[in-house]
Amino acid sequence: MVNDSEKYTSKDNSPEDNRPPGIDATLAIDGGEPVFPAGPPIWPAQNEATTLLLQQAARDGIWGKYHGPHWEKLRMILAQSHGVEHVHLCCSGTFAVELALRTLGVSAGDEVILSAYDFPGNFRAIEAIGARPVLVDINPQTWGIEPAHVPEALGPQTKAVIASHLHGGLIPMPELMQMARKYGFFVVEDACQSPLATIQGKPAGTWGDVGTLSFGGSKLLTAGRGGAILTSDPIFHQRAKVFCNRGNDAFPLSELQAALLYPQVKTLPQSNARRHQNVLHLRSSLGNTINWKTIESVSIDRHAEAWQPSYYKLPWLLPVEETPYTRAELITALLAEGVAVGEGFRGFFRRGKNRCRQVGNLSQSRLVAQHTMLLHHPILLENRDVIERLVVAIHKVDQGLRSKAKKYPSAAELTQPWEPPFGGGSAWMATELVPSDLAGVREEDSVWRDHPLVGRQSVAVASRRTADGEDNFDTGW
Repeated sequence: MVNDSEKYTSKDNSPEDNRPPGIDATLAIDGGEPVFPAGPPIWPAQNEATTLLLQQAARDGIWGKYHGPHWEKLRMILAQSHGVEHVHLCCSGTFAVELALRTLGVSAGDEVILSAYDFPGNFRAIEAIGARPVLVDINPQTWGIEPAHVPEALGPQTKAVIASHLHGGLIPMPELMQMARKYGFFVVEDACQSPLATIQGKPAGTWGDVGTLSFGGSKLLTAGRGGAILTSDPIFHQRAKVFCNRGNDAFPLSELQAALLYPQVKTLPQSNARRHQNVLHLRSSLGNTINWKTIESVSIDRHAEAWQPSYYKLPWLLPVEETPYTRAELITALLAEGVAVGEGFRGFFRRGKNRCRQVGNLSQSRLVAQHTMLLHHPILLENRDVIERLVVAIHKVDQGLRSKAKKYPSAAELTQPWEPPFGGGSAWMATELVPSDLAGVREEDSVWRDHPLVGRQSVAVASRRTADGEDNFDTGW
């Protein structure tokens, strides 16, 4: 019996006809049957234990308590599972990063180093304190900060570094911590996307001076909202408690949230292992048939037992010069097949000098911000048959888009005036909407359809800089 993920070859061996049997070869965006008609798995996953817990909470009234028994049980299991002395629960992972910086004594006028590709809230957390972000480039194999770039970013005002484990990648924390001790800066280890991942056998979030966790609605540990900081330093823990106390805890995690999280922490190691095995199988099944680059950190390629990732998102980097479709087209097509994918972070490299200091050209951060696609994690907990169908969906979309793709038009071709087919507007020079001719426009922000010269029509998003370096986007035909 032929497996769904095995491709067949037509009589003429044309790659366009390499379609898996039993699957509608017509893309869902073109009216075909989706590979996953019911859509992606929901998250948080429905289970009877959660339902019973909520019913019990309603009966005994724990949902209205401050720092009740479930809150304390969660604190204890997080401390035990991470091997730290102190856990401070709080309202979100975003706030946890800000709180971690405050516990380390970061204040107005200080500088905090982070990668130019990171969660936007980390940049804002630095600004919220009055400190100044300093941007360095990432390691493109891990999508995380490259420790080797840190020394050149150090200055007299440097107080801390934020090291975020993103998309299943793991930063080499031993190397970064050795550097921190040598040069005298603190490290906030952001494990919001990587709870209970391990680096050389030690949990992510415990290498830094303070670690952070997130319990947001889409996270691997979820209570809808919530977060925590981890540390073994009693001074840092005390500072966190003092800052949050405004007569009571002003940034709390509720008793009900704690009750929901406790059983998830107990099963997280098994869930992480299952996701990791499914990622390995997915990579093996795709092999060299798909030229998208995925995570290549030591967490996959070396020391399997000592380096254990936890995938909140699985990234792919699209090789723009080898892929005849844009990221936007790919995401649209996969979503239509029932696969939960999206773009990566936009990054901070467009931020102005009045908001941050940039070190180097940040080329790798620019690259991943513009060409990263992320697979959401719920499907990675499914059985092997579902993963095989995911392989089918990826092959189907890649082949379908390749068969539809046409060559990108030359600048000379695009100098001809063209009247929009829907009428009502004056003719314009198509070259005005070519990404290479618009400063700040990303290639994936142009979608081509039905242009008389190239077979598709261009919708471009023109990027304008505001005074603070943020981007506003206008869409024009």
